[in-house]
Amino acid sequence: MEARHGTLCARFVHCSRFPHTFVQSMRTCLPTMSRVVPFALPLVLVLVGCERTADTAAATANPAATQAITAPIAPLVLQDVIETTPSYIVGISYPQVASKYPPLAQAVQTYAESTRAQLMQAVTGLKGQKPEMPYDLSLSFTQVVETPRVVAVAAEGSSFTGGEHGTPLVERFVWLPQMQQMLAAEQLIPDAANWGPISALVREQLMTALSQQLDDEGVEVDKRAQLLRSGSARIDAGTTPEPKHFSKFEPVMNADGSIRALRFVFPPEQVGTYDDGTRSADVPAKVLLPLIAPVYRPLFRAG
Repeated sequence: MEARHGTLCARFVHCSRFPHTFVQSMRTCLPTMSRVVPFALPLVLVLVGCERTADTAAATANPAATQAITAPIAPLVLQDVIETTPSYIVGISYPQVASKYPPLAQAVQTYAESTRAQLMQAVTGLKGQKPEMPYDLSLSFTQVVETPRVVAVAAEGSSFTGGEHGTPLVERFVWLPQMQQMLAAEQLIPDAANWGPISALVREQLMTALSQQLDDEGVEVDKRAQLLRSGSARIDAGTTPEPKHFSKFEPVMNADGSIRALRFVFPPEQVGTYDDGTRSADVPAKVLLPLIAPVYRPLFRAG
């Protein structure tokens, strides 16, 4: 019986994975089966056994995939990092809120470790020589929002590995506890055409802010026109209607815990000069609601 069971498994395991093949096989086999009705129940039991055998084999062959689906991420304790040597200095501070949500903590830690790895690669390139100024990584994570439905963390800092100035570090993490997922720009607005209205509104805000800045600084008329042209070109290049240009955002909340706007954040040199620093623009919920994926609309409420 074991030999027959193994033979049947070998013949039917493929069919159990491809239903249309299984149906065709059964149509072929039905005339024969009608003559061996007493064996119908054992055959069903064998097929069930085959399915379980195939599932077990698949799980054994790829245990990581099974774990990714069934096993929750273990709690992760985030600990601040302070490291000082003659060649480099590292300072990383984590928010308490991230440790409450293991996937968020994992994302935050992965980003921090990636920035540190880049610094250490530069340190390795020194080959034991001491730099004129110690290389430096300064990275701070702060809580932006924590509600039952939305948690947001901001990352700000810089990494210095020589040169005139450091490299800005700007990132945002939005975790949805009830949906158990990180929220990315591509998920929020999956239709590429829907980025057009957001891009237009953001450009308008950034240009208005640039014009106001030049007025506050009392820039001469001729120079002001020149700076507006160059600034407009940078803003246009950094806000084309593509998700990659709007990947960093944080929610602005209503008192009831709903989102009334999204603040899109632009690192230095994306829409301005390095000296302009990080810039941002708010897009209200009334603009976003018709554009975002339906599954996320209950998170928003126009103020």
